[in-house]
Amino acid sequence: MQRQGFNRTAVILHWLLAVSIFFLFISSWWMMGLPLPSPELQFRAFPFQLHKNIGITLVIIILMLLYVRLRHRPAPVNSSDMAPWMHWSAILAHVLIYGLVLAVCITGYLSSAHTRWDTVFWWTIEFPRIAAPDEEMNEFWGELHMWTAWALLGIIAVHVSGAIYHAFRNDGIVRRMLRW
Repeated sequence: MQRQGFNRTAVILHWLLAVSIFFLFISSWWMMGLPLPSPELQFRAFPFQLHKNIGITLVIIILMLLYVRLRHRPAPVNSSDMAPWMHWSAILAHVLIYGLVLAVCITGYLSSAHTRWDTVFWWTIEFPRIAAPDEEMNEFWGELHMWTAWALLGIIAVHVSGAIYHAFRNDGIVRRMLRW
């Protein structure tokens, strides 16, 4: 018998992803209000490095979630209750969320790669420097990072709106994600 909801691992990874994205948005607003790290302001490097660490961890989480979702697919939703456009919109929203999470993380890394600050994953694993410091490239990738992040936030708003809609309809869609 095929399981009706998502497996426990997918549920945990989904919520880790959600909490991480929420933290990254909040921390970026705070972080961008700080002066950039400099030799005189070393302590300012901590929030930037923490942001990068969580972003890199997010790549690992999203890849794990994709693997789990592809390997352990739940039974399809009973589409007799759902308009075809809603079904395809949900699929598109998920694809966009996964793609934009990866795009935000990659553009963030590329922006950071063009600064003179190293990326050290959880203060233990140093990422290789892939580019020389270049302010113009840092700004280019930084802008792209910001705009892909805003696009991600927009798609997440659509995703959450859909979840709220289905919760009010009490059609079982939300229970599939919450079932352990």
